[in-house]
Amino acid sequence: MVQNECSTKVNNNATRRCIQQCRSNETSDRPENGLSNGHYVARSGSIPADTVNLKRRVGLLSGVALIVGTMIGSGIFVSPSELLKQTDSVAVSLIIWALAGGLAMLGALAYAELGTMNTSSGAEYAYFMDAFGSLPAFLFSWVSTLVLKPSQLAIIILTFAQYTCGAFMVGEAPTLAVKLVATATIMLLLFINCYSVNLATGVQNVFTAAKLVAIAIVCVGGLYKFIEGNPATSDMGFGNAKQNYGKIATAFYSGLWAYDGWNNLNYATEEIKNPDKNLPRSIMLGIPLVTVCYVFINIAYLFVMTPDEMIASEAVAVTFGQRVLGSYAWIIPLSVAISTFGAANGTVFAAGRLGFATSREGHFSDILSYIHVRRFTPIPALVFHAVIAIAMVIPGNIDSLINFFSFTAWIFYGGAMAALLWQRHTKPNFPRPYRVPTIAPILVLIISIYLVIAPIVENPELEYLYASLFIAAGLVFYIPFVHYQKSIGLMEPITIFLQKWFEVAPTEVMEEERCFLS
Repeated sequence: MVQNECSTKVNNNATRRCIQQCRSNETSDRPENGLSNGHYVARSGSIPADTVNLKRRVGLLSGVALIVGTMIGSGIFVSPSELLKQTDSVAVSLIIWALAGGLAMLGALAYAELGTMNTSSGAEYAYFMDAFGSLPAFLFSWVSTLVLKPSQLAIIILTFAQYTCGAFMVGEAPTLAVKLVATATIMLLLFINCYSVNLATGVQNVFTAAKLVAIAIVCVGGLYKFIEGNPATSDMGFGNAKQNYGKIATAFYSGLWAYDGWNNLNYATEEIKNPDKNLPRSIMLGIPLVTVCYVFINIAYLFVMTPDEMIASEAVAVTFGQRVLGSYAWIIPLSVAISTFGAANGTVFAAGRLGFATSREGHFSDILSYIHVRRFTPIPALVFHAVIAIAMVIPGNIDSLINFFSFTAWIFYGGAMAALLWQRHTKPNFPRPYRVPTIAPILVLIISIYLVIAPIVENPELEYLYASLFIAAGLVFYIPFVHYQKSIGLMEPITIFLQKWFEVAPTEVMEEERCFLS
């Protein structure tokens, strides 16, 4: 059971920020200590190994597996049809697949610079805190913690459940069965990620390897059909390519959804071994691998199906398996299940670190920033994320979730690019172990603005309005609870109860604050 002295912590956010600012002022001429604008940065070697804190257990292989395993999920088995429908051209759809991979690569390299400047967990949250201050960081955490990360997990898990139920049931799987399987899977992933970081990364490594084998099977099957002669799609030209810019933006949404997850490693920077080197290296190895897989698997689909058949198919990969693998077609649903399970595991891993980082700054309930005293996993943040994801699974509609997710996510991706460019101006001499060419964040920022505005102009959807209103609604909570540091009296006994129940404690940083005050 947690020691009694771990049952309380500093709840005064103003005092916390004062302490952090004092540390920042005292070490302003030594940025390598990991203090930037009062925001805590866990530099490698700065925290004793025996303290209650996140441990650096993610190496290069696990970093690549987290990126690849999170990116390759349900998207490649769902999005090809939507891309063809939006573009009416095989060539344009393949170009968008390649360009989406290139855009993900540029964005991830910009994140590599941000992540090596500030090695605290939380990704965009930490970068917004450094560049723009508390309000933008809170609005990001508000939307991401309550909507973006849970909806991302819900989409992936619903796809996993549909394919899993389909493999064992004749005809269309009942909705109730799909949602029960989805809920049970979230609970299993929660256990894995709460139990051990090594177990979570081990599962990620195994499932990433398995899904790469599955993609290789599809690519080889398509190549066999091509060599056999008379491929289903003989003309891979531009055909009747649409000139509508809004449609192209929507097509990019479908492609970029398949690539999403390129920034997930940044959420766990505090747990990466030698992040200054392994973060950029993981990105440079992982994203090109995913891009090559995506382009080749789409070509393989087209060797077996015509564009019209792909558009008409509700499960492109399953149709492919029925035509190529015959009695072994069951391999494809199994491969989809493996792929989505691995992607969901990576999503849970990253989301828990976001909740941990935001609560450590006082932007959410303190209990979410506590970690297990022996396993060193952020159990409360992981549980919180899982509960919200389950709530989204129950009424879940995949298409609406994707539209909401893509629109909102690219607002914040663009914000991260602006944060990098702003810090280039305000902190030109700050240590940057990795520096991306300036054109990369500028290009990603321009494209993100286009991806946010074009779909609204072309085809306004309620999801876009809901997303905007939800971001604005964050102000209702920011002003009293963050800006004016108001607190809810019931939270202290609830925090103590949950702390004892989960056997969690404040991190070394929080303990330091309490000692300072005493």
